Amino acid sequence: MKINTTQELDQQLATPDEALIEDLSRIEGDIMILGLGGKMGPSLAMLAKNAIEKAGLKKRVTGVSRFSNKVLRDELEDFGIETIAGDLLDEGFLRNLPPSKNVIYMAGNKFGTSGNEHFTWAMNAYLPGRVAEKYPQSNIVVFSSGNIYPFMPTDGPGANESTQPGPIGEYAQSCLGRERVFEHFSIKNKTPMLIYRLNYAVDLRYGVIYEVAKSVFNDKPIDISTGYANVIWQGDANSYAIRSLLYCESPAKFLNITGPEKVSIAWLANEFGAIMDKPVNLVGETEPTCLLNDASHSFELFGKPKVGLDQIIEWTADWVMSGGEELGKPTHFQERKGNF
Repeated sequence: MKINTTQELDQQLATPDEALIEDLSRIEGDIMILGLGGKMGPSLAMLAKNAIEKAGLKKRVTGVSRFSNKVLRDELEDFGIETIAGDLLDEGFLRNLPPSKNVIYMAGNKFGTSGNEHFTWAMNAYLPGRVAEKYPQSNIVVFSSGNIYPFMPTDGPGANESTQPGPIGEYAQSCLGRERVFEHFSIKNKTPMLIYRLNYAVDLRYGVIYEVAKSVFNDKPIDISTGYANVIWQGDANSYAIRSLLYCESPAKFLNITGPEKVSIAWLANEFGAIMDKPVNLVGETEPTCLLNDASHSFELFGKPKVGLDQIIEWTADWVMSGGEELGKPTHFQERKGNF
C-alpha cells in the first residue's frame, strides 16, 4: 500500500484500531484538547472523533487553539470537532473555557526558544499551573518530551521512567518545569494525570525519518554524530495518548512513548540510498551517547505500535521521491547542546 496524497495520509492517521475503540468505550465523559494547532493535534482530534463514532458513543471532542489557520478550524468543524479560538495565556479566556472530564494538554513551545526564553518558560512551565487549577477534577494527559532525560549510552536500552531527569538546555529544562508543575497540582488537588514523555513522532511530512530520506534524495551530507534515535508513527502516538486517559493517577504517572527500535542514522541513510538508488554521504564521528528512551512500559499497557519501522521507511521513501508535502518543521534531533 502506498500513501499518495495528503488526504490519504490524513485518513491513515485518523483511522482507529479496535484497541482504541474499545478503550474509548471505557473512558467516561467528553474530551478537550488544549493546544490542538500543532503537528499532532488535528489528527489526534480526528482520530478520537472517528473512534467515538465507530464505538457508537456520544462523546464530544473539543479543540482549543489560537486557530490562526482558519482553514484548519473549518476542516475540524466540518469533521464534527467543536473548536474554541483563543490564547491560553489569557487568564480571562482560560477561566471561561467549559468543563471537561478529560483533558489532553498539547500546548507548549520549542522552536524559537533561543532568544525568546521567557515565552518558552511561560508556555511550558507557567501555563501548566493555570490549566491544572482550571481542571482539578479532570483526567489530564500532559504531552511532555523525552528531552527531559540526559543523554544515554548508545549501547544501552535508553532511559526508562525511573531514570533521573537531566535536561540539556532551556527548552528541555522548561519541559521538566512543565512536568513538575503539573505533578505538584496532581498531588495538591488529587487530580489524576499522566505525563506523556514522547520522542520522536513521525509522519511522512516531518520527523527524523523524513529528514534523513530527504537528505539522501537531495544528495546532502548526513551528520551521524548523533548516531541513533527513537521514532514512533504519529497515528500510534496519538492513539496511545487518547488511551492514556485510562491510566491517569494521582500522584501523576510518568510514561515513555516511542517505538521499540533504536534506529541507527547511518543504517537508515543506507536503507534510503538503496531504495532511491542514491549515494549516501555520511559525515562526523558517532558520539557514544545520545537521547534514547526505553518505552517498554507503554508496550505492556498498549502493545507495540501498529505501524512498524519498515512500513514507515517504505512510505517515506515513496513520499519523498514523488515530491510529497513537507511541513517545514525540522526536529533538530542532532542538537547536542539543547539550543532550539
